[in-house]
Amino acid sequence: MKTWTCCAFAGALLAAALAVPVTAQVLPLNFASEEDPGRPKTIHGFDRQAMDTSVSPCQNFFQYACGSWLKENPIPADQSAWGRFNELFENNRLILRNILEKAREAAPTASKEMRQVGDYYAACMDEDGANAAGLTPVEPFLRRAATLNDKAEFAKLVADLHLSGVNVLFGFGSGQDFQNAAEVIAVADQGGLGLPDRDYYLQDNPRFTRIRGEYQAHIRRTFALAGTAEADALKAAETVIALETALAEGSLDRVSRRDTRNLDHRMKVSEAASLMPAFDFPAYMKAAQTPDVADINIFVPDFFKALNTQIESRPLDDWKTYFRWHILRSNAPLLSAPLVDENFAFYGRVLQGRKEQPARWKRCVQATDGALGEALGKAYVEETYGKDGAARMALMVQNLTGALRENIQQLDWMTPATRKQALTKLSTIANKVGHPTKWRDYGEVSVSRKDAVANKSAVARFDWKRDLDKIGKPVDKEEWFMTPPTVNAYYDPQNNNINFPAGILQPPFFDKSVDDAVNYGAIGAVIGHELTHGFDDQGRRFDAEGNLKDWWTEEDATAFEKRAECFVQQYGNYKAIDEVGLNGNLTLGENVADNGGLRIAFLALLRSLKEEEKEKVIEGFSPAQRFFLGWGQVWCNAYTPETARLRAQTDPHSPGNFRVNGVVSNMPEFAEAFSCKAGDAMVRENACRVW
Repeated sequence: MKTWTCCAFAGALLAAALAVPVTAQVLPLNFASEEDPGRPKTIHGFDRQAMDTSVSPCQNFFQYACGSWLKENPIPADQSAWGRFNELFENNRLILRNILEKAREAAPTASKEMRQVGDYYAACMDEDGANAAGLTPVEPFLRRAATLNDKAEFAKLVADLHLSGVNVLFGFGSGQDFQNAAEVIAVADQGGLGLPDRDYYLQDNPRFTRIRGEYQAHIRRTFALAGTAEADALKAAETVIALETALAEGSLDRVSRRDTRNLDHRMKVSEAASLMPAFDFPAYMKAAQTPDVADINIFVPDFFKALNTQIESRPLDDWKTYFRWHILRSNAPLLSAPLVDENFAFYGRVLQGRKEQPARWKRCVQATDGALGEALGKAYVEETYGKDGAARMALMVQNLTGALRENIQQLDWMTPATRKQALTKLSTIANKVGHPTKWRDYGEVSVSRKDAVANKSAVARFDWKRDLDKIGKPVDKEEWFMTPPTVNAYYDPQNNNINFPAGILQPPFFDKSVDDAVNYGAIGAVIGHELTHGFDDQGRRFDAEGNLKDWWTEEDATAFEKRAECFVQQYGNYKAIDEVGLNGNLTLGENVADNGGLRIAFLALLRSLKEEEKEKVIEGFSPAQRFFLGWGQVWCNAYTPETARLRAQTDPHSPGNFRVNGVVSNMPEFAEAFSCKAGDAMVRENACRVW
């Protein structure tokens, strides 16, 4: 269970590939009919045709860099958002599909590893089989939930559900101790919700009231499809809403969770059990196959107290209904067509604004990558990853690190004591690029070509065992928490490393055929973004060894927070859509990283350019202009209204237009590159700056 300082970007599009904390409510996958996937398209790092030069770069740089692309690339009906990185994601998915189709046809003559991915994909694609099976794949669990005789049986049932990938009540797993990052301990966290965030249950405004109503109707229809009488289905939906609302009331909000100190509550297992006496926690741990442990970190003790109150006060029948709901919800995307369609109607259409279900092959590719990602990723790397690109990437990381070092040495607000510690931490950041050095072995996972639900459960059990087996053992700093084809990157504060999967090392982020200026504005800014995460409002709380330790002087902390507040105010005044504004506190870390990352990347570009290259004009643009266009064009994207609202509530990243305009408006280097003047929209009078 990882606590992220986080990533270049995130969202439902990438959920299956991300290592998501158990507290996150991951939207279920959805499937549709087969369609012709087409061929991977050629994507360039910089596309002059994407620009709208009728707009002044000094008034709206996002529109200037992306306007024509946005006009020519409306959001596809099966998508909730569309941007240039979505194009790359779809290209990667086509590559994976070709690998999986070959693996499906080659079985049983392929290697065991490729038989596994081919069989997993084949079972997922078997729509006729899913329709014929109906509820049969989940009936054993549904019967167990329906025949519970006593709350004393909760512990065993919850453990079995967790092992099978059904996230009820709370999250459980392994994690590095916050005070001693070299130690892996057991951890438990809030969870058990069906909506994306606690605030969906608690905020009293028309938008959330409407969504709660839609969610209740969705639960009712799902129960009815599963054979529950209409009147009983309505009562069941009301019960689930009431119970989940009570759990939400005990949950910690997203902004509070950004301060890791609020999640650091290591205690004896006996103390943890005392938080929840109505639930046999030791019996749960035993049934969950937890190694012998003395201590556990309970991320949010108040949540477990609230859960205990609900277990004590609510009748057994309410809990039977809750468990049945989550068994259905978790597996609905793999069951018969009516349940698949109903699942999409809420999670795809209502929450994300998708007009059509994605083709079944798309979701099966994504599901296979999420389940057997390193087996599939190995084949992806063999097909796409070049050593020449890796070498160029390594040089960029080296130059970015040098630029950040120089920047830290020159900061006028950082005291010598903190500066020394910062430089020490920077020097120990490890760089992981492309793919794991040691691939995960899925040999013990049994995969069937006929039962997608059983396959999902088998992988969940494998992952669960692999995760809990880490407890009490040395930390594996070579482990990856994203699969190789993932279009993303992340900084891990407890391992103090930056991670760039092969999936993002392609255009528009990294284009081996273009000049350095474009690449530094694109992937270079992402590298800088991840590096600065080690020193932002979350990352700075961890020392060079990954321990939760305040190594900043009080003077430095005050100076940082004063500068950070400028970003809170700047981005908090942006509107995602209509009346829905961004949360400047939720997005603070990513906004600071965007601003710092682009500034550091620009410094690194200047360090890398030869003197005769600094004024070289390509396609009518100077290196500085191409640098900023590289930045602007990786964030060409648009969202459905529903997704814009969803992300404003849950995503710590700002929308693409604000990532572009918000950053460049703080940089005098941008104003100089495009001859912008004071008073122009892209020149903030009181520019925000940390790095």
